[in-house]
Amino acid sequence: MATKTRLPDSEGQIISAAGRAARVDERLNHALAVHLSKLTPITFLERSAVTFADKAAVVYEDQQYNYAEFRRRVHRLASALRRAGIEPGDRIAYLAPNIPAMLEAHFAAPLAGAILVAINIRLNSNEIAYILNHSGAKLLVADSELASLLAPVSAQLSATRQFVIVRDTPAESPHQSPLGGPVYEDYEDFLATGEDEFEDVRLDDENDAISVNYTSGTTGKPKGVIYTHRGAYLNALGVTEMLEVQSRSNYLWIVPMFHCNGWCFPWGVTAMGATHICVRRPDPEKILEAIRKRRVTHFCGAPTVLTSLLHHPAARAYRLDHPLRAATGGSPPSPALIRDGERFGMEIVHLYGLTETYGPFTFCEWRAEWDGKELAERARIKALQGVPHVLSGTGLRVVDSQMRDVPADGRTLGEIVMRGNNVMKGYYQDPKATAEAFRGGWFHSGDLAVLHPSGYVEIRDRKKDIIISGGENISTQEVEKALCDHADVLEAAVIAVPDGKWGEVPKAYVTLKPGRETTERDILEFCRQKLAHFKCPKTVVFGPLPKTSTGKVKKFELRERDWAGYDKKVH
Repeated sequence: MATKTRLPDSEGQIISAAGRAARVDERLNHALAVHLSKLTPITFLERSAVTFADKAAVVYEDQQYNYAEFRRRVHRLASALRRAGIEPGDRIAYLAPNIPAMLEAHFAAPLAGAILVAINIRLNSNEIAYILNHSGAKLLVADSELASLLAPVSAQLSATRQFVIVRDTPAESPHQSPLGGPVYEDYEDFLATGEDEFEDVRLDDENDAISVNYTSGTTGKPKGVIYTHRGAYLNALGVTEMLEVQSRSNYLWIVPMFHCNGWCFPWGVTAMGATHICVRRPDPEKILEAIRKRRVTHFCGAPTVLTSLLHHPAARAYRLDHPLRAATGGSPPSPALIRDGERFGMEIVHLYGLTETYGPFTFCEWRAEWDGKELAERARIKALQGVPHVLSGTGLRVVDSQMRDVPADGRTLGEIVMRGNNVMKGYYQDPKATAEAFRGGWFHSGDLAVLHPSGYVEIRDRKKDIIISGGENISTQEVEKALCDHADVLEAAVIAVPDGKWGEVPKAYVTLKPGRETTERDILEFCRQKLAHFKCPKTVVFGPLPKTSTGKVKKFELRERDWAGYDKKVH
C-alpha cells in the first residue's frame, strides 16, 4: 500500500486534476466528433479521482487509500507495464484473490492498452498453464500465496516470461521468489518504476477487447470470453444501477474478481465513487466483521456464501442497523435463505447471467405490489431469473428449436437466447465456437426456461452438460475424461445433483473394466490429483450405465433418479 498522501485542498489543484481527466478524455477521443466519446471504464476512475479525490476508495484490513491515491497507483502500474515491454493488445494475467492489486489491474491494464486475463485461483497448475498459454499472456502478476502453483508448470509456459509477485502475506521472504530460481519483481517495487501521470492512453475502438475471462465451457477446455471497453462500461453502470450503489455506498468484495471481472463491479463501484472494501477470503467471520466495522451496504456472492454467513453463530443474534443489499446468483434464493436474510436485515436480490454476458444479464426486478405477500410466495417470485437490467440495451427471448418465441404461459419450455451490449464479442481464438454460440444472430445460453405472463423468465433445466456449484462452472465432460483415465474405469457419466450447501454438485456413475475392482475413495482421490477439487464428484455409483440403442448414455434417466421430487432440474 502507498503511504497516505492527499491532493492539496486548493482550487488550483482541483482544477488541475480536472484538467488531467479532461486530457485523458481528449486523448481517448481525439479522432471523434465533439458530440461523441468512446465508452471505456478508464474514464470512471479519472472522474472519481477529481470528484472524490479525498474520499476512501479502497479499504483493506487496516490500510486504505483515497481516490486520488488510487488513480496515482493505477497510473504508476500502467506506466510500469509499458516500461516492462507491454504493448497495446498484449495480454497480462493476474492470479490473485480480492486484494487491492486486483482492483488496480482493472484500470491499469486497459490504461496501458493491454488486455486483462484474471485467472480462477481455484484451478490447478495445469489448468492455469493452459490459460496462460492460450491467452499468450506476456506477464503474470501472482499473489505470493498462489505463486507455488506455477512451479510445476513453469517449463510449459510458452509466452509468459515476466512475473510480478504481490507479497500480501508475511510467509515469504521479500528477497526470495516463491517460484524458485531467479528473484522476480515485487509488486510494490514494480509500481515504483512507473510514473504518477501516464500520458500515453490509447484506445482505437471502444469495441476493442478490455479483458478475456476463461470459462470451462462444454468441451472441457476453457474458452476465453472477450469483453470490450464498451460492454464493460455499459454493464458496469447497469449492475450498479440494479443494486442501487451510490457514492455513499460501501461495497464488500466477496464475489471473486476473477469471475466475469467481479460481475463488472470493479468498474461500476468506482464509477459511483463508492468505497471498495477488500477481504482476502470470504470467511463468515471476516465478512461479518467488515459489515459491522465498515457499515457495508452492498455485496455480491453465491447462495452458499450467504447461507454460511447467516448461519454463523455470531450472525444469529445480530441484526443490522443500516441497509444492506446482497445480490446472489448461480441458484435461486430459497425461502429459508430469504427468511434468514430478512431476520438479519438484509435484502436479497436474485440475478442471472453467464461469463459470456459479463456476468449479470437479468435480475428479478421487484415490484411494490409484491411487498405484502407471504414468505413462500415472495420466495417463489424471487426464484425467477427475471428481466434484463437496464442501460445495456439487452435483448432476451425464450425460443424453440426453430428460433420461434415460446408462448408466455409459464409452461412451454425453450432456450434462453440473448443479444445486446453485454454479450461477449466472441471466444478468443475460437471462431468455430463463436459461430455456434451466435447461430441465428443470438447468443445461445444452453439454459432451458419458461416465460411467464409477467415477462419474467424462469430456468427449469440445462441444455448444456454444465454444473454450477457454489457459483463455479464445472464441465461434466472434463470430469468424465478424468474418471476414464483411471486404470480400472471403463466408462463414466457425470451429472449434477442437488445439494443443500452448494446448490449442485457433481455425481459420477462409473462402469469398471471386466475383472477390475476399486473403491469410491480411490476414484475420488484419483480425481483430486487430476482436477481442481471443486470439480471432483462428491459421490460415485458403480454399475452399468443406461444406454440408447446407438450406445449413447441416457443421462436423462440418471437425472430422473436424482431429481425425483423436484419441479425443475437446476438447484
